[in-house]
Amino acid sequence: MPNIALLFPGQGAQFLGMGKGLLERSEKARSLFATASEILGYDLGKLCVDGPEDQLHLTNHSQPALFVHSMAALADFLDQNPAILNSVVAVAGLSLGEYSALACANAISFEDGVRLVQQRGAAMQEAATAVPSGMASVLGLTSEQLDAVCNSARLPAEILQIANLLCPGNIAVSGHTASIEAVADAAIAAGAMKTIRLNVAGAFHTDIMKPAVERLGVALSATTFSNARFPLFSNVDAQPHAMAEEFSPLLMKQVVSPVQWESTLRNLQSAGVDQFYEIGAGRVLAGTLKRVDRKAACDCFGD
Repeated sequence: MPNIALLFPGQGAQFLGMGKGLLERSEKARSLFATASEILGYDLGKLCVDGPEDQLHLTNHSQPALFVHSMAALADFLDQNPAILNSVVAVAGLSLGEYSALACANAISFEDGVRLVQQRGAAMQEAATAVPSGMASVLGLTSEQLDAVCNSARLPAEILQIANLLCPGNIAVSGHTASIEAVADAAIAAGAMKTIRLNVAGAFHTDIMKPAVERLGVALSATTFSNARFPLFSNVDAQPHAMAEEFSPLLMKQVVSPVQWESTLRNLQSAGVDQFYEIGAGRVLAGTLKRVDRKAACDCFGD
């Protein structure tokens, strides 16, 4: 059997209609969505399938939606592949996806995961609303080139920095709105192929999110963590972590730190992973893996 890593998507992967197939065919998926809806105080399945779409894309809604959808997809995946966990050697998730990865590894319960992402999403939405800010994806530059662009395009007293090293040639930057608008032209002038303004509420993975860390910390302190069944390769340092006491500090630091996704994928391969599965909405993570290693094996499992 291959050495398997399970990957879980982050914010931005949500789409109207997500979960429809899972809810139709899987009793476990229906149960997970029902439990989450009780905790959240609204019908999460209806929001995912029927919208309104603008409400689904709000950070305080999209984060619980993606977490629960990933866990429902995982339950369905395991029903169809009951022995596969015996070959899983690691898990990882993109930003929000780390909560799905931790729940998969039995480091947190599903119910606690729902509560945490509810608080995380609300705290990040609040921080984003307080400061006009955003994110943009820049295609075709190295991290060194893009760092120099940020330094030149950043307006006085504003934040503009690399926020997500997704894969070769695809790096996201975060910052105040005016600086994000300025970086587009500066990046093209520096040789970028394209810049894409991302549909997110604010400058995630920067100090603009510091107010969210305090609120998230309160929720994390009330959560019981267990040692992970499989190590989590963290966004913060791209290294494996399995001890219960490690997770809360990493999850707080992650909110204001750049996501080391490319390094995470490379380190998973170096650790012996030769088969990846992306569990949840979309195929973004499979695409990033192919940019890191076009021969890497990755299958996607969602709706």
